[in-house]
Amino acid sequence: MARTSQRKAGSRRGDDRNAHRAKHPIAGRADVKPGRISPRRIVCFTTTLHRPEIKGASVDWTFLVLPAAASRKLPSRAMVSVEGTFNGAAFHATLQPDGKGGHWLKVERALREAAGAKAGDEVSLEITPMTEEPEPIVPPELRRALANAPAGKAGAPGAREVWGDITPAARRDWIHWMESAKQAETRARRVATAVDMLAKGKRRPCCFDRSGMYSKSMGCPVAADTTES
Repeated sequence: MARTSQRKAGSRRGDDRNAHRAKHPIAGRADVKPGRISPRRIVCFTTTLHRPEIKGASVDWTFLVLPAAASRKLPSRAMVSVEGTFNGAAFHATLQPDGKGGHWLKVERALREAAGAKAGDEVSLEITPMTEEPEPIVPPELRRALANAPAGKAGAPGAREVWGDITPAARRDWIHWMESAKQAETRARRVATAVDMLAKGKRRPCCFDRSGMYSKSMGCPVAADTTES
């Protein structure tokens, strides 16, 4: 009788735990480690807005580098699309990898003005990773190459068809792979290679270091004088 009562009590406790897990799916999962970041966690930080140092060119964009503690809260060392507020102004953008495990953000003039900020200012951001990847901007040279690519046939889609069928995240990876080339000649070769690989059914670039930590092919801009007159 005592053993039967203990088994029944244990069964009830098990049912209670299962009911709790049904309501709270993350509870009790073995693959969830302490400190694991939720995809929708809000990351808050302040940082300085910089003007890039670009010789022989005048630019109207600025940039910021995320503090290391803020970058560590993001789900990837590679590009991360986020949404949130910039000095209270709503925005969404894709953070770029700095090649050192961190991230930086290019701030276009429209966002900077909406935020009421200028180079040298300390700005406040609240961001969270987006649940759906936004459609990336296709570079003109890739758009032309895809437009000129041969059309596919029944059962054998061409580069344009494969490009249209892959996810926005995969399209972003192709674009990032092309734009990470440091030389114009390398970039042109990658555009041609991408179209050829897409025509062969390849849906993502192979062996691409998306973080830049190993290939040393990525980095954030160098900051110029951060004061504006």
